[in-house]
Amino acid sequence: MSEKKHKVKVFSTPSCSYCSMEKDWLKEHKIEFEDIDVSMDQEAANKMVEKSGQMGVPVTDIDGEIVVGFDKEKLKKLLDIKE
Repeated sequence: MSEKKHKVKVFSTPSCSYCSMEKDWLKEHKIEFEDIDVSMDQEAANKMVEKSGQMGVPVTDIDGEIVVGFDKEKLKKLLDIKE
């Protein structure tokens, strides 16, 4: 596993099952992330749509790269995770 610290933000909602799966997966891989609840924070929701062009969650920002949905392959690539 790489020692590089990635800046990871997960835009999510409490009711989203893919958000929960992604956050559990990140924790399993000991990836620190900021969890942003867009259901409670309209400004964050606007920022998420601006970055991704999407209303759906999860949207993950990894070092400025946007991942829409729980795309495990893309997340692994961006986070240098070997499974």
